Amino acid sequence: MTTLDQTAAAGQPAPQAAVSATAPLPQGGLEVVSIAKSYDKRAVLTDISLSVGKGEVLGLLGPNGAGKTTCFYSIMGLVRPDSGRILMDGVDVTKLPMYRRAILGLGYLPQETSIFRGMTVEQNISCVLEMIEPDKATRESELERLLDEFGLTRLR
Repeated sequence: MTTLDQTAAAGQPAPQAAVSATAPLPQGGLEVVSIAKSYDKRAVLTDISLSVGKGEVLGLLGPNGAGKTTCFYSIMGLVRPDSGRILMDGVDVTKLPMYRRAILGLGYLPQETSIFRGMTVEQNISCVLEMIEPDKATRESELERLLDEFGLTRLR
């Protein structure tokens, strides 16, 4: 993988959506290793690697069309990369769907209006719980716990 520092040292322009990788994270976190994604033979992501430790914040910056959204969607599981790996705490989650990644602690809050905007807070949470918990009594108990934990009880 070519890092931004290596590209700059060679006097070349930075590739779109390029991110320099760091060494594997001993304390866990998120690691993206050489992901690539193309749409109709147009490369959107090429050899993108990054590491984010627990408690760290990382920003993806670039012009429109640079691949920021595709990179983010690949990490979240909304888009499957053509190659590369995505690891959470050292576990390969590349092929896991978004809801399984969420169970492992990788969350996403879109800035766009939710597809469930006509539903209450309680109904939105219940939809997710129905996917991961078959027992109705356990789902109801977990719903109450989550509403309370996040201070959402009054918004039911």
